[in-house]
Amino acid sequence: MKAIIVEDEKHARENLQNLLTELVPDIEIQAQMDSVRKTVDWLKHNKTELIFLDIHLADDLSFKIFEKVKVDTPIVFTTAYDQYALKAFKVNSIDYLLKPIDKEELHNTIEKFQSIAKPNHIDFEKLQKVLNEKTEQNFQQRFLVQRRDKIMSVKTENVAYFEGEDRYVYLVKKDGSRYIVDYKLSDLEALLDPASFFRLNRSFIAHFDAIDKIITMSKSRVKIHLEPVAQRDIVVSSANARNFKMWLNQ
Repeated sequence: MKAIIVEDEKHARENLQNLLTELVPDIEIQAQMDSVRKTVDWLKHNKTELIFLDIHLADDLSFKIFEKVKVDTPIVFTTAYDQYALKAFKVNSIDYLLKPIDKEELHNTIEKFQSIAKPNHIDFEKLQKVLNEKTEQNFQQRFLVQRRDKIMSVKTENVAYFEGEDRYVYLVKKDGSRYIVDYKLSDLEALLDPASFFRLNRSFIAHFDAIDKIITMSKSRVKIHLEPVAQRDIVVSSANARNFKMWLNQ
C-alpha cells in the first residue's frame, strides 16, 4: 500500500506514521506535507493509493486542494469536527478518524479501504457546504439525575462539566453538586452543543464557562483548572491542544 500524510502538526504526523507502520508493515509513506500548496504540487506530479488528510493545514483548509487539482484517490480525513459535522463525512461516503487517532479505529479504516474495489465518488463541494452550514440539530436541553430516592431534571445550561471515573459518569453542576448520569462520555459528545462543550480528554467534557485557568506545559500540552474544582489533574494532550485552542477562539 502506498499513502501520503497531509498534516501540519509534527507530533500528529509522526504518531500516524508510527501507527500505520505498525499496522501495515509493508506500507510505503511516499510523502508528508503540511500545507495546501505543497500537497497540490505533489499531487500534480505523483500518484498514491490513499491520502490521510487533516482539515486545517498550515496555509488554509484542505478543501482548497480540490479546487486546484483533480483527486480520485481515496481519502481518510483526520479531524476534530463535532458530531454534526461528522455526519457530512458519512453522507458523502468518506471515512474519517477523529483526533487523537485511535489504533483500533485506524485498523478498521485500513481494512475498509482494502475491501473496497472502487471508492465512491466524493462531492467535495457539497461536503464543504455542509461543514460551513450552521447546525439545526436540537441538542440536549435537560438531564434526568437521581440522588438516593430523589429524581430531578438539570438544565444543560447549569452543567459545568461531565467527568468519567471508574465505571461511572458524573454530571457536575455549576454550584458543585454532583450526580451520576446514565451516559457514556462518547454518547454525551453527540448530545451536547460543541460550541459550548469540549472533550478535554478521556475523562472530562467541560462547558466553556467552567474553564477557570489554562496553564501551558511541556510538549505543547495544557493543564486545565475547572470551576467547580475537579479532584484530579486535567491535562489536554499535545495532539488535542490545538483543537482546544481553536475551540476557545471560535
